[in-house]
Amino acid sequence: MSIRRLPPVLIDRIAAGEVVERPAAVVKEVVENALDAGARAIEVLVDGGGRQLIRVTDDGGGMSADDLSLAVERHATSKLPTEDLLSISTLGFRGEALPSIGAVARLSIASRPKGAPHAFEIRVEGGVLTPPRPAALNGGTRVEVRDLFFATPARLKFLKSDRAESAAAMDVVRRLALARPDVAFTLVTDDRQPLTWVARGADEVGRAARVADVLGAEAGRNLIPVHGLRGGVELVGLAGLPTFSKANSLSQFLFVNGRPVKDKLLMGALRAAYADLLPSDRYPVLALFLTLDPREVDVNVHPAKTEVRFRDGGNVRALLVRTLTDALAARVPRTAATMADRLVALARAPELETVDLRAPALPGGQGGFAPRLYRPDPMPAGGYDWRASPARPPDEPGTAAAGFAEAAQAVFDIGPPSVDARADRAVPEAGDLDRPLGAARAQLHETYIVAQTREGVVLVDQHAAHERLVYEKLKAALERDGVGRQGLLVPAVVDLDPAEADRLVERAADLAQLGLVIESFGIGAVLVREVPALLSSADVTRLVRDVAEHAAEWDDALPLERRLLHVAATMACHGSVRAGRRLRVEEMNALLREMETTPNAGECNHGRPTFVTLSLKDVEKLFARR
Repeated sequence: MSIRRLPPVLIDRIAAGEVVERPAAVVKEVVENALDAGARAIEVLVDGGGRQLIRVTDDGGGMSADDLSLAVERHATSKLPTEDLLSISTLGFRGEALPSIGAVARLSIASRPKGAPHAFEIRVEGGVLTPPRPAALNGGTRVEVRDLFFATPARLKFLKSDRAESAAAMDVVRRLALARPDVAFTLVTDDRQPLTWVARGADEVGRAARVADVLGAEAGRNLIPVHGLRGGVELVGLAGLPTFSKANSLSQFLFVNGRPVKDKLLMGALRAAYADLLPSDRYPVLALFLTLDPREVDVNVHPAKTEVRFRDGGNVRALLVRTLTDALAARVPRTAATMADRLVALARAPELETVDLRAPALPGGQGGFAPRLYRPDPMPAGGYDWRASPARPPDEPGTAAAGFAEAAQAVFDIGPPSVDARADRAVPEAGDLDRPLGAARAQLHETYIVAQTREGVVLVDQHAAHERLVYEKLKAALERDGVGRQGLLVPAVVDLDPAEADRLVERAADLAQLGLVIESFGIGAVLVREVPALLSSADVTRLVRDVAEHAAEWDDALPLERRLLHVAATMACHGSVRAGRRLRVEEMNALLREMETTPNAGECNHGRPTFVTLSLKDVEKLFARR
């Protein structure tokens, strides 16, 4: 078969398949052009999921009639002032987007430069260009794309529902709106209320306000600012607290020199930064902006320009991991969840009127009880004392109302409350109420510590909190000079599944760095000679079996440090205060003080919150006082 040249129209349609894969790609290309043209306000309309109509209107610089004709020619662009492809300072430069769109849809572009007497418009339908003609437009540019893929009907079969395509287009606009908080955006779709994001400042305050606008007020309250600089690369933005996470990565927004990207290297760095704070199936919410010399990053490795390649990827990864780790560790202990709104949604005020089964007989002399309603007496001014309750059994047996003192009723005597939770029994130390986690006042169910601050109440999960403390101590010891060991007076033999035993023995050297010294002891057993000093009181058998169960999950491709931290996280659970252990007030306060000085104390090793805070305002909401 002889070689022939393809006709220009077919070439355009083939190229369109790389650039215009769905309506959202059209929105991305056209909005990026508007931003590069200096627009300060952009309106996007998407109808029929983008199949029927996409209209983007901006107030940018505009184009003359001659520029309009060049804009739809292949490999024509205003974004490369020189032939230097290594210095790209705009969002787009390939010069293929508009010709590709015109090859598969009905494209019209109307534009009016500042100071021009009137606007001009051109049309491209299926690759056929109509010369410019006068049009009505106040200023800027209006791009309309109708009947997308009418020239390539086969592509329509691969599109999703209108709602799904609209959602994809909305995601594109959200990312660009986050990238440029100084630009006002309006998004109109056929299945949602119009969205309007007013222009904000380009500084840290403006970014935070735009993030709250786009992601919601709750996200804005649960993100902290980050800033880092390393090797000529600057990182700024907002990172979500670990307790505010999502089940997918759709709320992770990354930008390189103002360009929204979805880069594997950056995503891997995020996972590493949050590895100690989130479970593997949860993802943080964040908006991060990287700025570096354009010559240090290649933005043309993907037709849609969503992936980039860094000249020094290791430097960028280290910057991300270190900046996020330091920012999350340095924050004052706090709870991420806005508990008041959630509790108010779940709480229901109890009925004031209750049934009194001691009512007299029914009218007319009929037997039985006639339930009547009564309102409970108000709480005594001095607080409630269960010992003074009229329902309390008498102390002396043999009385007319012996209650639990009777043998038949003794089974119901469960004794006094397990914990005296009255606040006046645990007098706080001077100054403790002013600390971030306050002063311990009580323990509930031998699991939860109740602390009081000047502004509200703190509930602490003692096991989760202490687990984080032990883990951070293991990490610090490992980084400093190794984990201290405690030799066992009598070595312990632990029976395991043969495969698990083999995996542990293979990693004996790694485990020894964490203070757990083991050796093979026949088929399906290991001998434990030493344990970490921090875990000297732990159940050795349970500890080794738990480590063995998790050994199958360790990734040998990870660096040694990360593998060791995985083991340390497993060990920390066994060295922590268990749920069900009663603590003295002094112990509870000591735990609170240590939490306040320990990095990442707001979450346990599995990403669960270690404490939650209710302000007095939150409590008042629960009781409808606000």
